[in-house]
Amino acid sequence: MTTTIDPTVTPVHPAGGAQQPAPAQPQTAETNGFSIASLVLGLVSIVAGFTFLVPIGGLVLGIVGLQREPASRTMAIWGVVLNTVMLVGTALVGFGMLAFGALTLPFLPFVATAF
Repeated sequence: MTTTIDPTVTPVHPAGGAQQPAPAQPQTAETNGFSIASLVLGLVSIVAGFTFLVPIGGLVLGIVGLQREPASRTMAIWGVVLNTVMLVGTALVGFGMLAFGALTLPFLPFVATAF
């Protein structure tokens, strides 16, 4: 005895009634653009850290990425850390250069004779 399945008959649930297909879950595309941009700008700021724009932009994107993209939290954290370190390092080097310039200014010959 062979059993054939008729494709026109809907399967019946043991509790009664026809089996309903599961509702389709909406597909949400996870975007992690802010976190990736922050990480890339953090890596670029190692080379171009003398500009304040690159680390500041990366820091802002990393903070936004932390708030909006929980799936890519690690990349956003690394971006924030790299950009913060480079921003603080650049500021310290800049202040050091200003202090050194201010200390050596009185010893320049053309400044001493001008007064």
